[in-house]
Amino acid sequence: MFYDYSKIYVKGGDGGNGVVAFRREKYVPYGGPSGGDGGKGGDIIFIGNGGMHTLIDFKSRHHYRAERGEHGQGKTMHGRKAPDLRVKVPLGTVVRNAETKEVIADITVEGQEVIVAHGGRGGRGNARFMTAKNKAPQIAENGEPGEELWLELELKLLADVALVGMPNAGKSTIISKVSASKPKIADYPFTTIQPNLGVVDMGDGESFVIADVPGLIEGAHSGAGLGHRFLRHVERTKILLHVVDMSGFEGKDPCAAFTTINQELQLYKESIGRRPQLVVANKMDSPEAIENLEKLLKKIGDKYEVYPVSAITGEGLEPLMRRAFELVQTLPVEEEVETIDLRVVKVREEQPFIISQIADGWWEVKGEEIEKLVAMTNFDHDESMLRLQRIMTKMGLDQALRDAGVVHGDTVVIGKREFDFSD
Repeated sequence: MFYDYSKIYVKGGDGGNGVVAFRREKYVPYGGPSGGDGGKGGDIIFIGNGGMHTLIDFKSRHHYRAERGEHGQGKTMHGRKAPDLRVKVPLGTVVRNAETKEVIADITVEGQEVIVAHGGRGGRGNARFMTAKNKAPQIAENGEPGEELWLELELKLLADVALVGMPNAGKSTIISKVSASKPKIADYPFTTIQPNLGVVDMGDGESFVIADVPGLIEGAHSGAGLGHRFLRHVERTKILLHVVDMSGFEGKDPCAAFTTINQELQLYKESIGRRPQLVVANKMDSPEAIENLEKLLKKIGDKYEVYPVSAITGEGLEPLMRRAFELVQTLPVEEEVETIDLRVVKVREEQPFIISQIADGWWEVKGEEIEKLVAMTNFDHDESMLRLQRIMTKMGLDQALRDAGVVHGDTVVIGKREFDFSD
């Protein structure tokens, strides 16, 4: 089964905790703090793999979590970094943030690596907090939580040539004749319900990749007949082979079919509508084909190169493939580049926190910075909590809570922690 879409959850590993420890050695009075730092959590990394052609591996597994870093130890021993979780994805995979729809990566190269969820840094041990005024700090940080998010994976086939056209125009028969691909073929519409890839051997070690895209119908650009799922697979191709049924079966007008498909391509994405086309006048072995071909030639004039063929007998396919190969060799891909293989860092000013009332006497504070600060505070040590209080006061959180209407005794929720507000 061909799977070209999946939604998965990824979470980078949490950082290991730092520790509070002191040197306890003979003849070393006042040994000082010796708590080590925690190790960094593992990243989740996607790797491009040319041996994969579908997202089926993500059908049964939707959650991916990297390991957390090792905790620090005494004697200033730092925790070990956790191993990264490396996940193989097929070439042509577009990775998006499922919530914001922002493109994170477009994986098109064998071995290309992209970090999709970063692991958290390790928490600092008390050896990091020693100062001239505090030579025996009892402060240590918990590890930073790893990045977590839902991702959408969308596969766009990497092919040089795409066969497009109405259902039952003969696309599957053509690809079966010119390559080793063996798609399902039958005399009824929508035989092909998933894209098929084939390699056309031109001899002398040269070849090109051709894709049989399932039949399109009117309204495909807006999703009709799974149009979006099918049309995405023509975005990366260099040329289109527009297959038109010249038999006029059941009174269908080849000229109208040709116009409809081109309109759908243009409406879906303008750049695809401008893609070079070779018109494949198929089923020329049928009785009405000659008359319909004359009508089509009269309609399109000299705007397109037209190749009369019979997919059943194979007549006309060889010159068509030769011409397609010539264009593949000379034309660049016209796809509009959506992203690069690096994460784009956007600099923007954000509120450090947002306060909202969730019930009578209950308030919630949200914000990436404040939630991370609370998560990394070790509440087993009073000095760590006092440090948190000083930082929140410096951030202006105390005053902001009062201004919002929080009074003595109310409960304030930050991340996974609940605090009693004391004024």
